[in-house]
Amino acid sequence: MIELAHIHKLFNKGKANELIALKDISLTIQKGDFLAIVGSNGSGKTTLLNIISGAIHSTEGKIHINGNDVTRMPEYKRSKWIARVFQDPLSGTAPDLTILDNFRLAALRTRNKPLSIGINETFRQKVKDQIAMLGMGLENKIEQPMGSLSGGQRQALTLLMCVMDNTQILLLDEPTAALDPKSAHIVLETADRLIKDYQLTAVFITHNLKDAHQYGNRLVQMSEGTILRDLDNTAKRTLTLPALFEWFA
Repeated sequence: MIELAHIHKLFNKGKANELIALKDISLTIQKGDFLAIVGSNGSGKTTLLNIISGAIHSTEGKIHINGNDVTRMPEYKRSKWIARVFQDPLSGTAPDLTILDNFRLAALRTRNKPLSIGINETFRQKVKDQIAMLGMGLENKIEQPMGSLSGGQRQALTLLMCVMDNTQILLLDEPTAALDPKSAHIVLETADRLIKDYQLTAVFITHNLKDAHQYGNRLVQMSEGTILRDLDNTAKRTLTLPALFEWFA
């Protein structure tokens, strides 16, 4: 599904503030993998996610998605495969539009946009049914502006919007960092369910070691731009939480 081969990323080459963010990263993420990535600040986690999404390009190396060389492909062209949930709940939605309008735009994310975007009763009911699964009571507020919602509500709805189109890859960039514990739990449980139900391939960056331990079938630790550990499903299941905390002791 996602193949990264000998990825290097250098920022500010030749300048006093030159920074090597990634060093010879080779990583294969199989279809259906739910990969959690942990690491200290500056370890290269977000840079790696940005390279997968196409937000930035690597200095060296190759990246393939579904067998397609996307190394220099811009972010908007990769959106036919990839959806992303950001750390900031204000990102990824149109705050002045209603919940329903946001879902309609999400459903057309990778398609040619018509001059008018119609919303029929079938689509309206589909959105309400999806939102009802969150248990937040938002299914009866679909005409409410997205910007009036709490951060947790927006993040949960953003996850649902990711599967309104033909998304295959879900990138979760510390999606609960700005949320209270209850909202964070709802968001991660929603993500876990959607990944399983839609057979998505997911990459989850987090500083919360408990979440990294609980969610996903694979765990990678990054340090100083390299992959320090890569645990498959069997190794991850046998890893205890105290042992995971010891990685950062």
